[in-house]
Formats: sequence, C-alpha cells, structure tokens
Amino acid sequence: MAVPREPIGVILAGGRGRRIGGSKAVVELCGKPLIRYPLEAMEATVSEVRIVAKADTELPNLPGVTVWIEPEHPRHPLVGIVQALGLAEGRSVLVCPVDLPFMTTGLLGQLARADPGDAPAVIVAYRGALQPLLGCYHSRAGELLARVARQGKVPVREAVAAIDPRLLELEDPQALFNVNSPDDLLQAAAMFDRRRLRTKP
Repeated sequence: MAVPREPIGVILAGGRGRRIGGSKAVVELCGKPLIRYPLEAMEATVSEVRIVAKADTELPNLPGVTVWIEPEHPRHPLVGIVQALGLAEGRSVLVCPVDLPFMTTGLLGQLARADPGDAPAVIVAYRGALQPLLGCYHSRAGELLARVARQGKVPVREAVAAIDPRLLELEDPQALFNVNSPDDLLQAAAMFDRRRLRTKP
C-alpha cells in the first residue's frame, strides 16, 4: 500500500487586513513580522512550506520561502485554499492563517497526521465551531470547494461545513488567538510578555 506523502504547509496571507491598517504579514509583534510566528511553527512541522497571497500583498523578506499567487478576485478565504490545492499536484495542504501568533507545532502536527477517513479535510474545531482556515485539506476538497470559492459569496465556515470534514476538537483555545486589530496586537504582546515572565529562572 502506498504511504501518503507529507502535506505541503501553506500560510494563508491574502486578506486585506482592513482593521489593522494593511497587510497583516508585515505588522510587527514583539520585534518580528506577524507572519513569522505561524511560518516558523509550520516550518518545524513539515518539510515544504508555501505562502499563498494576492499579487499585491505586502510581505516581509522571507528568504527561501516560495509564494504562490492566488487570483485577484474574488476576495474570499477559500480562494487561497483552492489555489494551493490546485498547485499541490495531488498533495494535501496543511493550512494556517497568517494571523495566529500562538500556533504550535503540536497542533499542526496533529492535523498533518490525522486520518481523515472518508472526509475530504480535517479541520480544527473549538466547542463545536469550525475553524475552517486551520486544517489539512486533501485533494478532493479542491473540487468540492472550487465553485463556492469562485462565487465568493458563501461564508467560509458554511462552505467548509458543507463538505462534511472530520473535526479535530481543540481543548486549549490560545492557539486560535488571531490578530485582527491594533488592540489584538497589544493583547498578543502582553500575552508573550506574561509567557516570558513565567519562563524566567
């Protein structure tokens, strides 16, 4: 029996970042670009990592990281996922949004190794609520989501729920803390400060 190939890690960075004033990828958190946090966790989990973004997305200098360009329209989170699946040549894609600074290799590893059974994807859920931009999508999911992605009208959570993914229930929600606004950025910095204080000898 063929051994499934490791998924390709994908950081989704194509959003406008309106509430934070521009591309989230370049926003600085504790001295480094926000994208670095999930990117480093992803690089420690799988051997191949890509960034999916719009052609005009501002990105920091990331030597050695390949950027896959998603279509300009529509502006919908599924566009990046479907584009990644189309470029992955039959491989699964392990996706994570750009704005999760507390992402862990443990959670990404769980997703990468999870057996989907007959489902086209394994998606993180917290208290039953899908987190559709954090999951491992298998090649069949691209076909199931392509039409909805092109239309760009159906809410992403509703569209992903409709393909009946397997859910990976998360107990600790901190990995899901996302930075959408300047206040979120301040809160994330305070959380990192508290972590540093706890780990000081």
